[in-house]
Amino acid sequence: MAERWYYCLKHHRAEQGRKCWFADRMGPYPDQATAERALDIARERNDREDSRDRSWREGE
Repeated sequence: MAERWYYCLKHHRAEQGRKCWFADRMGPYPDQATAERALDIARERNDREDSRDRSWREGE
């Protein structure tokens, strides 16, 4: 099985395998392209959940 991809917050790049300390990694991701989008994916998820939280607080 091929090693999974991670986004390294320290080096600001996608890396294959667990090369950096776990606290500096996001993932795993299935491929390099997805790992390179890690920050965008996290931002999109946070925005979606923030919107759900606002709706819940406002009783919608």
